[in-house]
Amino acid sequence: MATKNEATFEEHLTELESIVRKLESGDVPLEDAIAEFQKGMKLSEGLKKTLNEAEQTLVKIVGKDEEESDFAPEQKEY
Repeated sequence: MATKNEATFEEHLTELESIVRKLESGDVPLEDAIAEFQKGMKLSEGLKKTLNEAEQTLVKIVGKDEEESDFAPEQKEY
């Protein structure tokens, strides 16, 4: 759970989406666009880390003998 000063995953995702919309509009001065891009990259890296950690947590399942075992999710073809 996020603390008072720590934004949640969803808040970071919303902020990243806002940055993307702003940059896609093309109405941002170059210097601001670079700063927004850098901020977006940092947010993206943090979100990716959070998702990877969540995935690692979810791939562990508790077996009948109370021991954790790896669970390999189905691989989707895109």
